[in-house]
Parts: sequence; C-alpha cells; structure tokens
Amino acid sequence: MTLNFTKMNGAGNDFVMLDNRDLSISLTKEQIEKLCDRHRGIGADGLLCVEPATADGDFKMRYYNADGGEAEMCGNGARCFGRFVNHLHGDKLTKIRFETLAGIISAEFEGSQVRINMSTPHNLKLSNHLEVAGAGLTVHSVNTGVPHAVVMVDDLETVPVREWGAALRYHEAFKPKGTNANFSKVVAPGSIAIRTYERGVEDETLACGTGMVACALIYHELTGEPGPISVLVKGGDTLKVGFEEPNKSEYTNVTLFGPADFVFQGTVQL
Repeated sequence: MTLNFTKMNGAGNDFVMLDNRDLSISLTKEQIEKLCDRHRGIGADGLLCVEPATADGDFKMRYYNADGGEAEMCGNGARCFGRFVNHLHGDKLTKIRFETLAGIISAEFEGSQVRINMSTPHNLKLSNHLEVAGAGLTVHSVNTGVPHAVVMVDDLETVPVREWGAALRYHEAFKPKGTNANFSKVVAPGSIAIRTYERGVEDETLACGTGMVACALIYHELTGEPGPISVLVKGGDTLKVGFEEPNKSEYTNVTLFGPADFVFQGTVQL
C-alpha cells in the first residue's frame, strides 16, 4: 500500500498527517508505530487522520501516539490538524469544529498560527506528595483532554525528565492508564517554561499542547496569575494559554495559540 502523507510540526511536536476523508486508509498499530519510527519510517511523535464527522463536527480527528495506540487528544496535534484541513480546502476556511475522543474542538486561523478551544479540564488535584524514583515530589495533576502530572521545579536544565517522567507515567497514583509528566519553572510573572515526558512516545518531546495547558492552569492555581499565560517549550517556541474561570478551579473557554507548520510532503510504501 502506498500512502500520501504530509509532515507537520507544532512548536517542535511533530506529526504524520493523513487525509482519510474517504475512509480508504486502515492502519494497524504496528504500521502506525513503523511510520512514526525515526530510523525506519517517516519519524513523528504521533499520527493524525482526517475523517468524516459522525456527530456535530465538520470533521473527525483520529490521533495515534508513536506507539500506535489511539489517544483522546493532542493540543499541538489539534492545531496541526486544523491547519492541515484548512490547507485541504485551499486555505479558505476561517474556523472549523472537529470531533475528538475528548469532545468537540474548534480551530481558528491567523496565518501560520492556530488557536484551538480545548475540551473542559477536569480531575484537578493539587499538592499530592509522591515518592518518585527515590525522590519526594509535590505533584499536581489535571486532565486537559488527556491526563497530566505537573511538578514545579527551580531548574529545568538539571531536572531528570526521563527518569522522573517515566516513573510518574507508570506511578500507582495514575493507574490504570498512566499519565503524561511535566516539569515547569516560573520565568517571569505570567510566563513559564516547561519540559514534558509524553505517554505513548515514552520519552521527552520538544512540546506538548495539552501539557502546556495543564502547566498554565496549575501555575494559575498556585499563584493566581491571570491568563493568558505564556509557555516556553523545549523546542524554543512560546505559546499562549487563555482561559476563563467563572468559579474557583472551574475553567471554560480554554485556548491554546501557537504555530502549526508544514515540513514536507511525500509518499511511503507500507
């Protein structure tokens, strides 16, 4: 089987994009894993398919992690998905709504920048003290489409992201499905920097959209700093997380704004 694909990245979080509006593509977990392999495939943190809507959206987004498993949501992937769909329609769209396993997401376009409305955050928990790889950590958590753990640190350069991230990902506190793990540092009022260990990739990535939102909301919870909050990711980009909080710790209109870039197009033989 020959596949036509587009490679995109959102703030360094990279994806294989497939147009499956005619539902002619059916991939196995092993095939998706191979396509995302950086040595024997195209290479990506995940794979996204555009499919016809089945409910209230204009389209459906199917997102698969690099290990081939389907996930509920990916913030950077959703921004790339939105711009990819717009490109398929001649870049004439101004806004779309699409279905994900985490609910309906909307995307608006400003050149190469995309703003998405995230699903409503839930399961917010603060200041859980956990033993993680021999260290006692204060761990906050929230589900921003997928589950995220957040640890505030003083030094992002020396934090053992892979060791602590893997330990948090499989920690008893987050069973049975595990969690993504984020480490965040305050850079200035209204600005944080983060590093993320992603579930399904099983490694640190250059960016994670749902992780940015999780860290921004936890930062607000701990400090009261109003949105929008600037989030600097390891890939070097700074994105904006906006939100409204009509009631304490209850968030609405959560948005993520940042770049969604085309890298290259090609064909691959499976």
